[in-house]
Amino acid sequence: MAQKSEGHSSEMLKAIRRRATELYENRGVEGHDAENWYQAEAEIIRESAMHLARRAVVINVQGVVYTGEYECSAADGYTPGEWKPGDPIPIRLAGDKLYLRRSNGRELKTTIVRRIG
Repeated sequence: MAQKSEGHSSEMLKAIRRRATELYENRGVEGHDAENWYQAEAEIIRESAMHLARRAVVINVQGVVYTGEYECSAADGYTPGEWKPGDPIPIRLAGDKLYLRRSNGRELKTTIVRRIG
């Protein structure tokens, strides 16, 4: 069976391999390895994307409310709840990015997805 890594995690590769095998067994016809693999890959990627939670922070900066989404894998240990409502948070705006200075000195990098005000 065709195997492509394309930067997928080992868990995702196992899921793709399982699904491609199911497709092969359901077809009962040899010679469609690549087709089975690509169909399985598309299905698994689509399914995993539906389960991804988008993480965001909402912050009021002088009457303007920003919603900034961030990637958990790039949050450098940030956990929701580090800031309480009303806490002063040093921020930095750069284009569509909002950086929030954490108490440990690191910044949480977010992408602004909404601006109200």
